[in-house]
Amino acid sequence: MLDMAPASCVDGGDPAICAADVARGVTRMLLRHDLTTIPEVPLDGGRRADLMAIDARGQLVIVEIKVSRADLMGDGKWPDYLGSCDRYYWAVPAGFDLSPLDGVAFLPERTGVIVADRYDAAIVREAHTVPLPAHVRKRCTLAFARRAARRLTGLVDPEALTLSA
Repeated sequence: MLDMAPASCVDGGDPAICAADVARGVTRMLLRHDLTTIPEVPLDGGRRADLMAIDARGQLVIVEIKVSRADLMGDGKWPDYLGSCDRYYWAVPAGFDLSPLDGVAFLPERTGVIVADRYDAAIVREAHTVPLPAHVRKRCTLAFARRAARRLTGLVDPEALTLSA
């Protein structure tokens, strides 16, 4: 288990860098479990997931990164994400106080918890799987695939993105 907070997350470090470090560690861990991840994924209703991943069976996972207690406690939009994934995780830096995530408001019977640094991550509470309805899974999977393909196109030929509708 990870027990040291990333350097970016201690002593008033930059929250954006801390979140990027957590995302990197979570992405590495998910890849080892055969889940392919993309960051900053727009969802229905104008929401945006920090990370979304898909496994070989087509199950969708959303990971919401929180690097401060204030950010965690002030986030009221996350329940909207549950309708776009089979499993939902909170990801926090090592050393983060996990006790609020055990509270009923954070649905511990539904949501999982991941602790991460910039190099790795560990699942400390597995998320409960709630299968998406088939039509929602299809819509979310197609959106995931198109988003990933568009991002790859942008890396290979950034000018090509100006040609699309």
